[in-house]
Amino acid sequence: MTALRVLVVGGTGTFGTRLVHGLAETTTLGIVVAGRDLGRAEALAGALRARHPGRDISALALNAAQMTAEALRATGAFALVDAAGPWQGAGYHLPRAALAAGMHAIDLSDAREHVAGFAAALDEEARGAGRLALTGASSTPALSNAVLDHLLRGWRQVDTVEVAISPGNRAPRGHSVVRAILSYAGRPVRVFGDGHWRVQPGWGMLHRRPLPGLGRRWLSLCDTPDLDLIPARFAPRRAAIFRAGLELAPLHFGLWLASLAGRAGLNLARFSGAFRWLAAAFDRFGTDRGGMLVEARGRDAEGLPTLARWMLLAEAGDGPMVPTLPALAVLRALAEGRLEGRAGASACVGVVDLAAIEAEFTPYRIRCTSEVSRPLPLFALTLGAETFARLPEPLRALHRPGWWQAASGMAEVDGPSSRLAALVARLVGFPSPGRMPVRVEIEATDEGERWTRHFGPRRFTSRLSASRSGHLTERFGPFAFDLALPCDAKGMRLELQGWRCLGIPLPRRLAPLSDAKEEVDAAGRFTFDVEISLPLRLGRIVRYRGWLVPERA
Repeated sequence: MTALRVLVVGGTGTFGTRLVHGLAETTTLGIVVAGRDLGRAEALAGALRARHPGRDISALALNAAQMTAEALRATGAFALVDAAGPWQGAGYHLPRAALAAGMHAIDLSDAREHVAGFAAALDEEARGAGRLALTGASSTPALSNAVLDHLLRGWRQVDTVEVAISPGNRAPRGHSVVRAILSYAGRPVRVFGDGHWRVQPGWGMLHRRPLPGLGRRWLSLCDTPDLDLIPARFAPRRAAIFRAGLELAPLHFGLWLASLAGRAGLNLARFSGAFRWLAAAFDRFGTDRGGMLVEARGRDAEGLPTLARWMLLAEAGDGPMVPTLPALAVLRALAEGRLEGRAGASACVGVVDLAAIEAEFTPYRIRCTSEVSRPLPLFALTLGAETFARLPEPLRALHRPGWWQAASGMAEVDGPSSRLAALVARLVGFPSPGRMPVRVEIEATDEGERWTRHFGPRRFTSRLSASRSGHLTERFGPFAFDLALPCDAKGMRLELQGWRCLGIPLPRRLAPLSDAKEEVDAAGRFTFDVEISLPLRLGRIVRYRGWLVPERA
C-alpha cells in the first residue's frame, strides 16, 4: 500500500483502539489517533510507533461535534473512520465535514435510525465530492449482509433470515455499547416476523439456541439496521430477526427484567454507568469466547428447500476485533484502488464481499464455517421416501411445505356432544360448529413442523415431530400423541398409538379417541376428516372435515 493516512475518531475507545492496532499491524497506512483525551491518544500513538519504528502514527485532540472541514483537511488523511459512537440520536456533522474536506467518511454505526437516514442526508454531497460515505461498516450491517450475499446467491426464494451475536462475558463493555443497548431495551422495535411488520419490545423475543462452539445461549431482539436492510435487500417471506445475547444468564435476564421498566417509559440509557458497574461485578465469570450466526431458509437455485448457515467463533479475547474488520476491509480496498470510481453515501452493504472481510480475520483467533443442508419433509422422513412417493400428489404437495406454506379451503365443524367435551374443546381452542373458511399454515422448525389451523376467527396450533419409534408425534400444549401413518391408494390415516403428559406415559384406555384421514376428492383437492372424542363414551370433542388447496407463494 501507499503511505496514505487514516484518521480514526474515537481511536482510544473500545473499538477504535482495536481498529488502530489492526491498521498498524496489517497495513502500511499512516494513522492519526483522534480522541477527546489528547494524553491517551498520544500514549497509544507512542506505543504503536515503538512497535512499528518509522511508521507515520500521530495523535490529535478532537471534539467531533465541533470539527470543521479545515481542521480535518489539515490532518492530511484520505479517509476518516468514526469508531466513537454511540450513534443513537447522533447527527451527520462529522461525515459532512469529512466530505467537505475531500475525505472518504466511514463509521461503525449500528444505530438503526442513523443508518436509515444516512444516504438521504449525505448522498448528494458525497457524489459532489467524488467520495464514499459509508455507515455501518461493522458486524451489522456490513458483515451480516456480506454473509447473506454469499449464502443466498442464486436463490429463488428466501423465507426466513436470523442473525445472532453473543460475545463472551469477559469482552470489554464500552460506554457507547452499553448506552446503545439501553437506548432500545423495552422500547418498541419494528420487526418483520410471521409474514408482516409488527412491533416488539427491545430485548424481548427471548430465545435460547445453540451457537457454534459456545453451547446454548440466551438471545433477545436488538434494534439494528439489519431489521430494515435484510427485508429490503432479500425480501424474506416470513421473518428477518436480529438477536444478541449475554453469555451469563443472570446478566441476560437481568437486562430483560430492566427492559420491563423501559416498556413503562423509563429511559434506561440514563443509568448506563450503573449497568456497567453491575456487569463488571461478573467479569471473573464466563469466558472470552464469542460468536456470530447468520442463518437463512428458503429455496436454492434448484428450487429445493434449503438451510444455509454461516458461523463465526472468536476465541482468546479476539471477539471485539470483529466489529472493526469490515471497516478495515473497506480501507484496504480504497487504498488499493479496488473501489475506484465509486462515490455516494449508503449503508456499507454490497461494497466489500465476504471473502474480503474474512481475509481480515487471518491474524486473529477467529474461525468461520458454513454449511448447507436440504432436510427431508417431516412426513417423508416419518414414512420413508418410497412410501411418501406413493401418496396422491395433493397429499404430497401439502406435506412438503418447504420452510413455510399456507393452504386454504372450506370446512364443516361439528361441535362437542357433552358438557365435559365442550370444556376440553374450549381449552384446546377447537372451532365452534358451522361451515366456515379454513386456512392452515405449516412452518418447518428445528424439531419438525408447526401447524396453525384457522377456522373462521378461531385458531389452534399443534407441533409435529418424528418420534424414535418411527411414528409421528403431535403436541397440544403439555400433551403429546404418537400417531401411526398407514397409507393406501386412497390416502393416509392417522392412528393413535400412545399419549403422554409432560413426558409421562398415560394409560391408553384413557386416551382421546381419534379418527383422522387424508384423501383426495373428485376435484383433485386435499381433503381431511378428523373426529376426536373423549374416552369411555364421554362425548365427541370436535369433528372437522373439508378441503384445502395450497396458496400461491
